[in-house]
Amino acid sequence: MTTVANAHQSGAASHGMKPYRSMLFVPGHKESWADKGVAAGADALILDLEDAVPADLKAEARQTVSRTSRRLAAGGRPYGVWVRPNSWDSGLVWHDLAEVVCSGIDGLVLPKVETSAEIHYFDGVVTSLEALGGVEQGRTKFLLTLETAKAIAGAAELATASPRVVSMLGGTGPHGDIARALGYIFTAEGLETLYARSKILLACRTAGLDHPVCGLWQDVRDVVGLRDFLGSNRQLGYRGAMVIHPSHVHIANEVFTPSATEFAFYEEVVAQFDAAVVRGDAALVVGGQHVDLAHAKTARQWLEHWGWLREGQRTEPASTTGSERSTKFS
Repeated sequence: MTTVANAHQSGAASHGMKPYRSMLFVPGHKESWADKGVAAGADALILDLEDAVPADLKAEARQTVSRTSRRLAAGGRPYGVWVRPNSWDSGLVWHDLAEVVCSGIDGLVLPKVETSAEIHYFDGVVTSLEALGGVEQGRTKFLLTLETAKAIAGAAELATASPRVVSMLGGTGPHGDIARALGYIFTAEGLETLYARSKILLACRTAGLDHPVCGLWQDVRDVVGLRDFLGSNRQLGYRGAMVIHPSHVHIANEVFTPSATEFAFYEEVVAQFDAAVVRGDAALVVGGQHVDLAHAKTARQWLEHWGWLREGQRTEPASTTGSERSTKFS
């Protein structure tokens, strides 16, 4: 099992977001499923109080999530634990927050947010609950899921609405809230959602949120399609994924771990560029590709990102499956 351990505890990733490659949804009322998620090697669990919980089990699920998160925290867990509460307009979210904020969680996955005013509300409530519960102020982070046209259009504003916001989901999928809101017909190629995913990604990067996450692949059995879906999002700039089934965890972990080929290439770029600078050169060719200062900076950034992952993993860079991943700069 590979996890993000020390990186989780040290806060190595920038802007407060740990380098989660896989964030697995777990129905909040099914406590044993959280343990299955841990066994699957998820970098983080999302204990869900929203769509995965029947209406008549909401109150019970709150207590279960609180108990589960406290139990996992007591074990000095090496993985993240997040909670998705019910939405702003549900009438249930206050009860959710009161039950879970001080239970040892890392953050909240806030669904269906549309305005900065909503995020300010969440920030104020969570700040008060942290103070009342003796929790370090600012500990509870926010990951926003943008599920309406209004939210996606205002992604840049939402990304900077609170210091607690550390990431956003560039979500897609058939038949869900986003598909209904935007009216697209889902395809595995993703052209119909490319603009929305790119807009959310750009909003994250502009705000200094360096670990945007993608999702959700809903065909549980099609792991080939899953790998392609995650790979295309990684190419776009996403750094991890929300997944809905334990069998998807190891694939997300592989896709979002730089391969041995990539790692070796970037090490070579840095080594040869540094040597060239000593010689008085600032441009050279590495592996047939032109390299200058901009490319060396990119290589160093990837090596730093891999270092964050390596801190908490028991594996070396991922073995490249299928065709080798591209190491071309763009």
